[in-house]
Amino acid sequence: MTETCRSTRAPSTGLRPRASRATGVVVAVAVAALGVLLLTPAAEAARPGKAPSAPSPPPSVGERLLGVAVPGAPSDLGEYEDLAGALGRRPEQITFYAAWATVRDFPAADASRIAAAGAVPELTWEPWDPAAGTEQPDYSLDRIAAGAHDAYLKRWARQVRSYGGPLVIRFAHEMNGTWYPWAQGVNGNRAGDYVAAWRRVVSVFRAQRATNVQWSWSANVPFEGSAPLAALYPGDDVVDRVGLDGYNWGTSQPWSRWQSAAEVFGPGLAQVRALSTRPFFIGEIGSAEDGGDKAAWIRDLWSWLDSVPEVRGLTWFHLQKETDWRIWSSQASLEAFRDGYARFR
Repeated sequence: MTETCRSTRAPSTGLRPRASRATGVVVAVAVAALGVLLLTPAAEAARPGKAPSAPSPPPSVGERLLGVAVPGAPSDLGEYEDLAGALGRRPEQITFYAAWATVRDFPAADASRIAAAGAVPELTWEPWDPAAGTEQPDYSLDRIAAGAHDAYLKRWARQVRSYGGPLVIRFAHEMNGTWYPWAQGVNGNRAGDYVAAWRRVVSVFRAQRATNVQWSWSANVPFEGSAPLAALYPGDDVVDRVGLDGYNWGTSQPWSRWQSAAEVFGPGLAQVRALSTRPFFIGEIGSAEDGGDKAAWIRDLWSWLDSVPEVRGLTWFHLQKETDWRIWSSQASLEAFRDGYARFR
C-alpha cells in the first residue's frame, strides 16, 4: 500500500475482491501528505501527554523490530513521538514512500530526522509517476533493466552512500498484484522483467559502493489470480530481507471478511520460505475494527508471532484511510498492542 493511495486493486489479503475500487493518486516524498488525522474520542484519550525523554540509538536492521508508517513522517515525526509515548517503547523503524517521478534526489534530511529519533528509515521506492496510472511505458521494467534510468539510480546511490547511515530500501513492492506499473502483466511487463529490473537497480548501487543499504523484497500476500512469487524473486544474492504485505479488512469492504493474522500471512509465508533463507519481515500490516474484535485480533497477532520466530519484524500501517488502521483506533486496541509489543524481542 502506498501511504497516500491504493489504485484499483486486489487488496493485501488472501481474499479475491468482488468489486474493484479506485482512489486518487497523490504521492510526494513520503507519508507527509495525510497530515495529522482526527481521532475518535476513545483514541484521543489514548494519546500520551509526552513522548519518552530521549531516543535510543537506531537498532541493527537485523533485529526483531516493529516498524510503523505514520501520518506526517518523514518531515514531521510528531505522531511517531505520540505513538512511542503511548506504547512505552519506540518503534524501531519508520517507513515512508518516494516515487521516482516526483522525488528526484534521495531525501537525506528526512532519513537523518528518522535516525535522530532512534529508528531505522525504510524507504519504499516506487518506479512510477503516481498521477499517471498503471500504463507508464517510461517506467516499464524492461526499460529499467536496460539501463534507461541508470543516471537517476547512480545519483541516488551516490547520495545514499554520502548519507552513510543504515537504510532499508523496499523497492517496487506488491509486484505480484496488478495495481502498480511494475507488476507482471501490467504496463507491458513480461515474465522475468521484474527480476531483471531488481538486479539492475542493486547492481548500480553496488557499483557506486552504497553499502549502507539493505534491500527489502516485499510482495502482496498471494490471492487468487496473483502472479506466482517464484517467478518474481530476484535471488538471495541481491536481497537482504523478504516479506509480505497483508491486512485484516474485516467487513470494512463489500468483498472482505474477518481473517486472523495466521490466515492472512500463513500460506504466503510458507511460499516465501520455500524461495529464500533471508530474514522475513511483514512489510505492511493492519486490522479494521469492522466485523470483529480488533483488540482480540491484535492479541492473537502477538501470540501468532511468538509461534513463528522466523518473522523478524513487522510494519504497522498506523493511518486512517480505507478504514481505521491505527493502533489506537480504540483504547482496547492500544492496550492490546502495547502489551504484546512489550514482549516482542
